[in-house]
Amino acid sequence: MIDLQSDFFLEVEGTLLEFRWIPPANPDLPTLIFLHEGLGCAGMWKDFPDQLAHSTECGILIYSRAGYGRSGPARLPRPVRYMHDEGLRVLPEILKKLALTQFFLLGHSDGASIALVYAGSGAMPKASGLILLAPHVFNEKLCVDSIQLAAEAYRTTDLPVKLARYHGNHTDETFWGWHDIWVHPEFWHWNIEEFLSGIDIPVLVIQGADDQYGTTLQMEAIRTQVSGPCTLRLLENCRHSPQKDHPAGVQNEIHEFIFSLRQKAAQEEDR
Repeated sequence: MIDLQSDFFLEVEGTLLEFRWIPPANPDLPTLIFLHEGLGCAGMWKDFPDQLAHSTECGILIYSRAGYGRSGPARLPRPVRYMHDEGLRVLPEILKKLALTQFFLLGHSDGASIALVYAGSGAMPKASGLILLAPHVFNEKLCVDSIQLAAEAYRTTDLPVKLARYHGNHTDETFWGWHDIWVHPEFWHWNIEEFLSGIDIPVLVIQGADDQYGTTLQMEAIRTQVSGPCTLRLLENCRHSPQKDHPAGVQNEIHEFIFSLRQKAAQEEDR
């Protein structure tokens, strides 16, 4: 792996992307790669990555996709397959440029979908496991309805001001680029279930019981269609961001998931 600074930019597919790197306390452990939600960015994870770095001793790599945070602009309007493009082209290029070979993918919402596309495509290097927070594998009316409510909030509240703290001068493009594709008529048919059967690595799915952007049909589709072991955690009193609503509980679930896999691997090596 190349020598990384704590904050850096890397050109990927012609766009400068913002990265943050937290070095591992234990260099023998895999890296956790954070993939943000549809309105997220590197900064919007706040101190959750730092806390997870401390509890797991893993290195943490966080980046903002094109059009988010301090990264360069995205090409708008987004195509229906924009998450496919991220999982099939952008993420593999990042892994290649940074020479990362041992890693877990930790994705939230759109980021979880991107992780599923990457893992199910058979791309190499192979992830050690997937940690999925509120993933989407197909569109739902609940999701579209909530996005339309978000648009009303963007027009009538201080939501643009809050998002501008992270996305700066391209906040309007960030918000409407996300909104417009999810409510586009062609996006009703968006579906990535075709990738699930190709996932034979361990998967942890964490979803809020009150998730306003997806029902439990999402996590059940993953559980029943992936080829490898899958653990589901449904959290009560939790909406679309489990890492915000229950940070300590989510950290504990991730810690247990990672180290149970490492313990199992160590036992197999000793046989």
